Amino acid sequence: MTQPHAVADQALDQLFRHARTQNKWLDKPVSPTLLQAVYDLARMGPTSANCSPARFVFLTSEDAKEKLRPLLLPGNVQKVVTAPVTVIIGHDLKFYEHLPKLFPHTDARSWFLGNEALIQSTAFRNGTLQGAYLMMAARSLGLDCGPMSGFDNAGVDKVFFPDGHVKSNFICALGYGDPSGLFPRSPRFSFEEACQVL
Repeated sequence: MTQPHAVADQALDQLFRHARTQNKWLDKPVSPTLLQAVYDLARMGPTSANCSPARFVFLTSEDAKEKLRPLLLPGNVQKVVTAPVTVIIGHDLKFYEHLPKLFPHTDARSWFLGNEALIQSTAFRNGTLQGAYLMMAARSLGLDCGPMSGFDNAGVDKVFFPDGHVKSNFICALGYGDPSGLFPRSPRFSFEEACQVL
């Protein structure tokens, strides 16, 4: 069987080598159709037992961004309010209730009932993965990303996830980056520093 070829270098540049965390944004809108296309790609990334716990809140209006503003650390305010979109990436602690639909060939829901530690770790780990998939999907469709911590998680949960079972993880500004806001690229560990082959 012929193995599929690796993606082109141009795609690798767009996703990894030339992609940068953006701090400043061009005044160029992002359409709801494009946001849906980003999600439609991101949702295809793997999660354990297809649990798919991530929940995304896309803030596009000034009113929505103003609700987030007081919950941000000062250094993040301009990055968020000037971006066309800021997405809150959360994870649903009741994800297991959807497993009969998402993983129907076995009773995966029963694995989690009453096991709070497993619920917490599974939701956080897989929700984080899905947040990364969302960023890669956004980059693949021509958007830039500005992921960040630096906000009041409890406050964000109260305002944007009032039902209480979705917890915020991180936020990510989306749009078209202004290169004038970039810092020099920081170094990365080499293979030898970060990896072992056993």
